[in-house]
Amino acid sequence: MTNWDEFAYNSPALAAAVKARLVANKHHIIGTLRSDGWPRLSGTEIIFFHDDLLIGSMVGAVKVADLLRDPRLSIHTNPGDEKMTGGDAKISGYGRLIEDPDLLRRIIAATGSPEPATFFRIDLVQIVLTEVDVMADVLKITMWTPNGGPTLWTRRTSDRCAVKLSG
Repeated sequence: MTNWDEFAYNSPALAAAVKARLVANKHHIIGTLRSDGWPRLSGTEIIFFHDDLLIGSMVGAVKVADLLRDPRLSIHTNPGDEKMTGGDAKISGYGRLIEDPDLLRRIIAATGSPEPATFFRIDLVQIVLTEVDVMADVLKITMWTPNGGPTLWTRRTSDRCAVKLSG
């Protein structure tokens, strides 16, 4: 699996743009899978800790139960104002429970999180950054996967589909 540091090393410009979206607002949306298979949307905060991207939660939260049962998740950054300055980022991956007590203590100390807390490391599967250039009437979509690296598509509002430019 790919962690944040590996992604940032291999795609530094995209990683910088996505990180800017993640730190621009404190709260974001996480999608997990309920036991009946339907999606659950919850608020979450993103934590950059050393080379990893983490999410934290209160012990016993339903998103924790979801991730313990099925680790698949998606994160949608808070778009901020209606201008979507910096774009709209989406992250898909697997939430891996952090169980090492020493590592948990270091995360809590570094973040000031209340105890007890549950943390998950995110193994990255896909990252998408969508940007709108209103003046040029262009929608720019950059998608990254561990095997394919970044791929860029663009589309004008008059186009019926996006045009692949690289990747």
